[in-house]
Amino acid sequence: MIPYYDYLIVGSGLFGATFAYCAKQMGKKCLVIDKRPHIGGNVYCENIEGINVHKYGAHIFHTSNKAVWDFVNSIVEFNRYTNSPIANYEGKFYNLPFNMNTFYQIWGITTPTEAMAKIEQQKAEAIARMRADGVSEPRNLEEQALILVGKDIYEILIKGYTEKQWGRKCTELPAFIIRRIPVRLVFDNNYFNDKYQGVPIGGYNKLIEGLLDGVKCETSVDFFATYKDCWREIANKLVFTGAIDEFFNYKLGKLDWRTVSFETEVVDTPNYQGNAVVNYTERVIPYTRIIEHKHFEMLGQKVYDCLKTVISKEYSVEYKEGMERYYPVNDNRNNQLAEAYRKLAEDEQDIIFGGRLGQYRYYDMAPIIQHVLNSKEFRVNF
Repeated sequence: MIPYYDYLIVGSGLFGATFAYCAKQMGKKCLVIDKRPHIGGNVYCENIEGINVHKYGAHIFHTSNKAVWDFVNSIVEFNRYTNSPIANYEGKFYNLPFNMNTFYQIWGITTPTEAMAKIEQQKAEAIARMRADGVSEPRNLEEQALILVGKDIYEILIKGYTEKQWGRKCTELPAFIIRRIPVRLVFDNNYFNDKYQGVPIGGYNKLIEGLLDGVKCETSVDFFATYKDCWREIANKLVFTGAIDEFFNYKLGKLDWRTVSFETEVVDTPNYQGNAVVNYTERVIPYTRIIEHKHFEMLGQKVYDCLKTVISKEYSVEYKEGMERYYPVNDNRNNQLAEAYRKLAEDEQDIIFGGRLGQYRYYDMAPIIQHVLNSKEFRVNF
């Protein structure tokens, strides 16, 4: 039997959709399947009250790679959204990332020299406490953070948020999780350093639909139940973007994940919090942040022309079977296990493993697209 497709692509998220687009440009035939009832993976948007709601969490595209930026804009035009999140701690607001606005809000200081002196003073105090305990290197995330930015920034903006995100105390988390913490001695609330950033005009569905235009897609299809044992009968190669340990039937053990649950509601007001992203950094508040989706695409008067708004409260939780996998757990056990699975993957003939789940690595959106464009399958040199 001659396979009908050049590629069977498992997963219609950014990796799978971009791969299908590139293959189509080369005249290859693809079948894209997805276990969800829709295409798009985690960037899928659900339209509620005329607002594109990021169903699986906020996504802001950012890159300094002009070729990647031009590529996505050739599919759909992106807007000028700039990510400037705010932190809420005990009812007070602080700008993120840590910059001169933040330092003014915490300490009332107004110059970079004052800010640097305050941070260095608190870093020195943290190092002195460690040395008094006979410790030369940080033993956990808390000690690492304290010697990077000092007590005030750590306790107000890092500690509670991080413990909610990981479900563990900072003293129980490894130090290497935060090797560095960016500190900006300028009044700049732009979260990313990249040259380009934005959100597709009309939502991420426009991007995915553009990438998959003309490609056969099947949704609500479980690869393991439908194609795992027979995919070679219909395709020359397999592109797998699901969980790498699941593909190998967990033969080396299960990888750990963190996941996110959402409480999404329509609010009868045009403007709920005045910003797309507000982080809640107190440990006692159970959610990590509130997303107000309209602010990703609506600016100025358009915010008030849309009389309602949609918010999502995000809760970081431990992954359990049946949940969506979100974040790899970056500790020694999982890193070593993931590397063992990647070595198994290298031995598989005609199978390409890609994306967060297929590589067990956290990726932003732009690197995912760049990995596809640079892959040996297409030999596009960026």
